[in-house]
Amino acid sequence: MNIAELFARGGPAMWPLLLLSFLALSTIIERSWFWSKILTREREVSGRVLEAARRDWGAAAEIARKSSDQPIGRFLYAALELQDPDPEVFQLALQASADEELAAMRRGEKMLEAAIAIAPLLGLLGTVLGLINSLSSIRIGDLGTDATAGVTLGISEALITTAFGLIIAITVLAFFRLFHSFVSGQAKIFRQAGNDLELLYRKDWMRKSNRSSS
Repeated sequence: MNIAELFARGGPAMWPLLLLSFLALSTIIERSWFWSKILTREREVSGRVLEAARRDWGAAAEIARKSSDQPIGRFLYAALELQDPDPEVFQLALQASADEELAAMRRGEKMLEAAIAIAPLLGLLGTVLGLINSLSSIRIGDLGTDATAGVTLGISEALITTAFGLIIAITVLAFFRLFHSFVSGQAKIFRQAGNDLELLYRKDWMRKSNRSSS
């Protein structure tokens, strides 16, 4: 039995499952492409910016600007592009940028969550409809006779949608957990880089304040 035959025997519930699997697959492909472009450079960019900030804030801002194709670059540049801000403003700029970038990284999560929740339910619905269709043809007098031989086949075919729904949910759940771990890792990198950059800025700010007061 090939895939086309399985799909045909699964009944009408297979169509929404097919649509759901297509939407989930599109999201997985898009997110995989997104993460493949940023996972290898974020620590390099943050290290270069922090190293430059210890010597020249203008150079650090320029490095962050040139790395604006990366989330970590945009995150750091949001504060570095400000002109001599107060440390509190500098911190707020980092926090606002981090929230924006992390929200962009979570794009598609709602679609994946919906697929995880809905796919098994659609599979069960298809199975119930298939069982109703199979059992509705049985008459009490036919029990134990050859007339019920096709019911077993009908029940096995009705379970196809449940299996298909579970396959979709399990596959999507695996990718959802993977992407979630990527977001958590980026949040840690953002927090560490942001704290280090803010600390450098506060030290430099205090040094300038002491010079001006003296």
